[in-house]
This record gives sequence, C-alpha cells and structure tokens, in this order.
Amino acid sequence: MTSNPLLNFEELPRFSTIGAEHIEPAVSAVLADNRSRLRTIIDAPANKTDPDWQSLMAPLDDMEDSLSKAWSTVSHLNAVSNTPEIREAYNTCQPMITEYYTALGQNRALFEAVKALAGRADELHLGSSQRKILRDYLLEFRLAGVDLDEDRKKKFAELESRLSKLSNTFSNNVLDATMAWSKQVTDVSELSGIPEMTQRGAADIAGRRGLEGYVLTLDAPCYISVMTNADNRELRRELYEAYVTRASDQSKAGQNWDNKNVIDEILSCRSELAHLLGYESYAEVSVARKMAGSVGRVNEFLRGLADLAVPAARREYEELRQFAASEHGQSSLEAWDIPYFSEKLRKQSFDISQEELRQYFPIDQVQAGLFEIATRLYGVTIQKNAEMELWSDSVEAFDILKDGSVVARFYFDLFTREGKKSGAWMAECRSRRQLADSSVQIPVAYLICNFAQSAGGELSLLTHNEVTTLFHEFGHGLHHMLTSETHLRSSGINGVAWDAVELPSQLMENWCWEPDAIAMISRHYKTGDSLPTELLNKLLAARNFQAGMKTVRQLEFALFDFQLHQLSGPMGDNVVLRVMQQVRALTSVYETPGFNRFQNSFSHIFAGGYAAGYYSYKWAEVLSADVFSRFAEHGVFNPDTGSRFLEQVLSRGGGADPLELFTAFMGREPKIESLLRQDGLLA
Repeated sequence: MTSNPLLNFEELPRFSTIGAEHIEPAVSAVLADNRSRLRTIIDAPANKTDPDWQSLMAPLDDMEDSLSKAWSTVSHLNAVSNTPEIREAYNTCQPMITEYYTALGQNRALFEAVKALAGRADELHLGSSQRKILRDYLLEFRLAGVDLDEDRKKKFAELESRLSKLSNTFSNNVLDATMAWSKQVTDVSELSGIPEMTQRGAADIAGRRGLEGYVLTLDAPCYISVMTNADNRELRRELYEAYVTRASDQSKAGQNWDNKNVIDEILSCRSELAHLLGYESYAEVSVARKMAGSVGRVNEFLRGLADLAVPAARREYEELRQFAASEHGQSSLEAWDIPYFSEKLRKQSFDISQEELRQYFPIDQVQAGLFEIATRLYGVTIQKNAEMELWSDSVEAFDILKDGSVVARFYFDLFTREGKKSGAWMAECRSRRQLADSSVQIPVAYLICNFAQSAGGELSLLTHNEVTTLFHEFGHGLHHMLTSETHLRSSGINGVAWDAVELPSQLMENWCWEPDAIAMISRHYKTGDSLPTELLNKLLAARNFQAGMKTVRQLEFALFDFQLHQLSGPMGDNVVLRVMQQVRALTSVYETPGFNRFQNSFSHIFAGGYAAGYYSYKWAEVLSADVFSRFAEHGVFNPDTGSRFLEQVLSRGGGADPLELFTAFMGREPKIESLLRQDGLLA
C-alpha cells in the first residue's frame, strides 16, 4: 500500500500516477486505519475520565484529515475526469464512506468523551473556536442518531447508506443524460444569430467527432448561447426541451436515466430519517444546523421576498410580452422565447448585449484583474505555480502569498470538456490546520467552472455573467484559503452554517459591477482598449434588468426545495410534480411547458448539499448586500475595510456563529433593505 499514490499524504496529488485501480484499496486502507485509531482514542484512560483537546480532538482531526485527503482527490477526479473505471470505483467506495461516518456519528463512547470535554471547557481554558467545534460536534452526533436504540440506529444507517447510493445515481444520470444529447447541424443558416465563438466551438466538436458541420450540446456555454441568441425558434425549442427533460421520462434521448423514482425514494428516505430523529420533517433537520434556525423563519423569509418580487416580475414580463409583439410580431411567448427576446429588449433598452461585452473580457485579463482585486482588498499576492501536477492541459495552479510567505494554493479548472460535470464549484483539496510538530498545513482549493474554450487556440472570451460566476467561486476559495483557524473543524468553510457559506462568494460578485474594478478586469481582446465609458455606463444601467424575474426564478427553486422537505411519508403519486406546479403558480409569471422536468436534474438538492437549504443563496445574498454597503460607504478598495472583513469574517471560517461574525463587522444585525436596494426592488 505504500506505493498507492492516494496514500501519499505528505504532498499534493500526483494525478498522472493515480488510476482507478488505486481508489478502493486506498479508501479501504484509510478507513481500516481510522477505525483502529478510533479504538485507541476511545480506550485511552484519559479520554474515559478527563479528556483534553490533545488527547481527543487532535487525533480525531488527524483521522479526518487522512480520509479527506484521499476521498477529496477521488471525488474531484470523479467530477472533472469522469471515466467508467473511476465512476465504478467511486460508486464502490461511496457507501463505505457513508457507513464509516454513520458509525462514527452513532458511537456512544466517542459522544460521551466529546461531551465530557465540552464540560471541561472552562477548566481547560478552551478558546472560542474550540468551544464552537464541540457544540457543533455534539449536534452532529444527535443528528446522526447517537441517542437512538440499536434497532433504530441500524435503520438510520441503512437509510443513510441508501441515500448515498441514490444521490450518486441521480448525479450520474444527469451527467449521462447531458452527455448523451447532441445535435448535428450541417446548414450554417440554421445557426443565424448564434455568436461566431459558439459556432467555432460547435464546429470544433464536430471535427473531433469526425462529423460535418456543427455539433451543439447541452453544456452550459453552448446551451445558454443558443437560447439567448439563436434566431431559429425551432432550434431554441429543441434545445430547451432537451435540457429541461434531462434524466426524465419526457426525454427524447432515451429513458435509461429517468430520475423520477430516484427523487421519490430520496425524499422518502429523508422523511423517514427525520422521523427517526424525532423531527416532523427533513426541513427541521436541515435548519437545525443553519443560521435561520427554524422552518417558520425560512418560510417567512421566502414568502416575504416573493411578495416583493412577484409584482415586479409580472411588470417585467408584461413589458417583454409587449416588446416581442410590437417590435418582432411575436404574438405569444413560450419558455424558449424568454431568453431570446429578453436579450433583444436589453439591447434595445440599454444598447448592450452579453456578446458585445464578451470581446472586452478575455480570460487572461479577467483573471489578472481578479487577482489584483484580491491583493488590494486583503493584502495578498497571487503567482503561478509551475510545480503542482495537473489533471488536464487546460488547468492552472497558483500560490497565494502574504508577507512573502505562501499561505495557500489553488487549482483553476475553468473550461468545459467531456467527462466533466457541469456547473461551477469550489472544493477542498487540503484544509488549514496546525500539525503535531507545530507546523501549519496550508489550505489548497479546487476552483471549477465550465466556460467555453475557444477553438483554434484563440483566446477565450467571457460574458459578463461568466465573469460574475468566476468571481463567485473565487470568493468561496478565499473563504477556504484565507482562514486563520488552526483546527480542522473550524478551518475555512468547515463549521460554517450552510446559509452563511455563500456570503463571501456573493460578496465578491459586487466588484464585477464597480467601475474601478471593471477597468482592471476588462480590455478589448484584439486592440487592448479599455471598456469604453459609454459601454460601461450601459452595463451598469442594465444591472437590474429583469431583477424581479431573476429573483422569482431563484425563489421558485428555493420554495420548491423547502416545500418538498416539509412533507412527510412516502413521496409517490407525482407529489414532486404537484409541488413544483403549486410553487410555479405562486412565482411564475409565464407558463411552463407541461413536459418540463427541471427537478430531475436539480442536483443541488438531490445530489449536493442544499437539501432544504437552497434558500441559502437568497439568505446569504441579504448578508452580502449588507456587507458590501459598508465597502461602498468607505470605498470599494479601502484597505481598512478589507482588512476588517478579512479579520472579523473571512479568516474566522467556522470558528464562530455567522451572526456573531456579521455583527462584529457591521455593528448590527442584517437588514434586507440592502438587497432590495441593490436589486432595484425597494420602492
């Protein structure tokens, strides 16, 4: 086993040496070693009577760190370099991981030791981060069923194992359904209106597949470009239908990946888990860990926001409908018409389009400007690392330095490719923690996007929306990498309430709208000219274009998620579809086609960490808008404000409750008015 590259914990992953055959042996070895170490920890005389941090929590962190290093690498490869062999190995190991954590959370002896340590906090002069870690850990024990009798513990473990498999099946179905669909176009006239960059990319895919003409796919850059720009209405309809029916019985690409029954069983298992723990619904289980604190508070928040946003969205839709009728002779609008005519209305209203902006946002300039913004705000410098091994030629690696020393590293994997899951995310490769020899393990992040890579070696150009996505994920990365916490369970985003974890990411988006920052991230990809003042003013004027419609779309997702997880019992008889229809009746301002099965590819809540927590995006947006108002008040590059945010929020990670950190920075509790004002929804 010493030759297994996944077990080389002293250095970063050597991706070229890792094969699918290494995965199961490595995971099995780490789990076996951790179980052995756990027995030693529990049997230690000190931990039976008077546990302290070094005898109990430090070795538990060692165990967690070892498993994290192996499994984060496996999970990462499964997401960005998915092959049948890696998928099979991942599928084999995921139930083993789930079983391990379930048993750990139900270990009564360990629970009692942690409880005893928490009781000695004053005696041992434990710090605030340590006390919060212990509070969080005790809650996790209870939510893992530590207080259940043996029969119910067994049932809980069975449900957790089943959920792990179902979530993985859901994710694989979405990936396979997305990759299975494509459309060959041989007549270029069918691509009228579609930007040249998208057409070149489609031609490049066709060439790689040995086909004539162009190949369109459901990868986000291609799909969004077609839906926004294609004059061919039937082409838009075809892509829309293919996209919203992925992994469903409505898909024309085949029904092998239908997620309907998977969703029903996931929800039924979650409901049963909640009842085992004494909760009425899974939503109650979810908010027990979150800043919101109660189901009622989340419902009140979402409905209150809907009351403000829906009237605005209706006005925006009526304006769009009248525009399409009067200017383009389109008497009725279907779902596949909305992005297309919205872009035309934006162009008419503000004389600006995403494609026009794209030429001013070459990826190298955006990246350089992003790094410079981080430097001005937080006093760090970012430089390329040529030594870190990568998994694709399109990936880059960087060091973050502060006061001349490397404090963090990250990988940038920004472009879409086959075998890579869609979306954008940040994932941990290594977490900051103090080691036994008093040295500090520096944090390392995976930062993933799915932008289109220009064909023929040309420079990749981003839309302003894509620039915002990049800033968002980098904000997550800064939260992970600029932590000052030395304990694994409070380092970076570890221990951060899920509805507060989006604060740093959504905060970073604001600099995409600041003139001084835009000057740093933009230049014409051919001439090098700055973004003209006239175009800048149009971009800023268009910021809140259809803000109401965008808000209700997010509310649709959040309400659907939260309503579903307040239900109890088996979820058959099309309950999921009915809930979606009920939510759309409250939030939608135009009719959704009957074949739409968006929920079948809603990976955030069925294969991610957002179950009964999708509301977190809007909740944290309130926090981020409020925090940015302080930056705007004192100057968006004010080093004192940046230093205070770094010290009081960003670097603290999960070392304190998020409301405590927020009020330390703002001097008060959050106010929703900042978000309403930012989105132009405040009367």
